[in-house]
Amino acid sequence: MASQADREQFVEDAGIILELVGLPRMAGRILGWLLICDPPHQSPQELAEALQASKGSISTNTRLLVQYRLLERMSLPGERRTYYILSKDIWSEMIRIHMQEITLLKELAESGLDLVENEPAEHQQQLLEMHGMYSFFEHEYPTLIARREQSGEEDK
Repeated sequence: MASQADREQFVEDAGIILELVGLPRMAGRILGWLLICDPPHQSPQELAEALQASKGSISTNTRLLVQYRLLERMSLPGERRTYYILSKDIWSEMIRIHMQEITLLKELAESGLDLVENEPAEHQQQLLEMHGMYSFFEHEYPTLIARREQSGEEDK
């Protein structure tokens, strides 16, 4: 069984890693906690206590995570409290968000290429590489996702 210190470190690591992919650190910490907590649903008050965070920070970040469809709101029979739980499709949603970023970066490269189309090739090189890279991933990601879904593989 993991120690409390190990659990806290996992939550902090999740916050830092998910911050690198564009989420606020607290949102990453919330996701990290919900990956390892028991029960798997937590009230805002429980999240604030577990993460030693303000209720305002929890409120702001859970709202963001619900908007991104990474968290779901839920209630329990006979209780008035709201709880949060990881979305059933959280990893597909993370990929969807990443695919949107890839498309935006490809489109940025296209805009840049339009700006420098009459300039020497060396001025276009980085934009061409950028466009090629993101066009490739924009094309290949859906194939990878489909293969994963068709395989029926579930990680244990």
